Amino acid sequence: MTYHKPVLLREAVQQLQPRSGGLYVDCTIGGGGHAEGVLRVSAPDGRLIGLDCDEEAVAASRERLREFGTRVQVVRANFVELESVLMNLGVTTVDAVLFDLGVSSRQFDEQSRGFSFQREGPLDMRMDRQLGASARDVLRSASLEELAQIFFTYGEERRARAIARRIVDERQRNPIETTTQLALLIQRVLGPKRGRIHPATRVFQALRIVVNNELENLKRGLAAAVRALKPGGRIAVISFHSLEDRIVKRFFMEQSRGESPTLQLVTRKPITPSQEETSANPRARSAKLRVAEKLFVGSGEVWGAARRPAPQKI
Repeated sequence: MTYHKPVLLREAVQQLQPRSGGLYVDCTIGGGGHAEGVLRVSAPDGRLIGLDCDEEAVAASRERLREFGTRVQVVRANFVELESVLMNLGVTTVDAVLFDLGVSSRQFDEQSRGFSFQREGPLDMRMDRQLGASARDVLRSASLEELAQIFFTYGEERRARAIARRIVDERQRNPIETTTQLALLIQRVLGPKRGRIHPATRVFQALRIVVNNELENLKRGLAAAVRALKPGGRIAVISFHSLEDRIVKRFFMEQSRGESPTLQLVTRKPITPSQEETSANPRARSAKLRVAEKLFVGSGEVWGAARRPAPQKI
């Protein structure tokens, strides 16, 4: 089975600085691409804990990483549950944490998941199928004002109200059940595709964010990850749209300032994919990698994180 191609793989693994004996967390393990890179570089006895709320991703990553045996543990959980997962595993601190945000290629490509407007499928969009409301439920129950607010806030869609009004009018006649049905409705409001951005992109993004509570979960997950890090440990986050990146940037900046900062910035500007990578994988083009390192705070002083050996190449 073909799974998500890891974005910024080399850059992310090098920034995490994995080494033998270390303990690492991949908060969004997906198909296991980044996790495999960390495990190979941290041989022979580096360990990794992987989290994912998607049961299919959990199964796929376990299969892909089977060769690493007890060096890897994959848990079905949302990264907001990071601290409880670590507690259940008897872990107090870790050496580095990775977040690869967004939707995997597998989720986009699977019609039944409803993430893509390019494939006919039910309007689901739940990363964790145990969640309650799907995108279809949101479109069915939200008021015109609520829909407009969702599209404007989470999709940054300028014509949010016009789209919301068309949805409300349409659902009075026919239920909006499928991805292509919604995409065509949006296209009637905004006009045909211009350039490489499909007119439905922003609305689909907004619905996915709301259904999965992505932005609030990200804030909670970042805070939990920093608490779990050892001094000198690194947190690396790959984001794919401006709302995510803004949260990560703001969080890192806030944690690196003040009288008792907890982080120091490793990347002043985000690392982005090479032209070679975006040519091979167009879905990588919007990716941004930000990295920070946990400081040691004690006796009223803040010390820089301990220096580490140069990372190995992968």
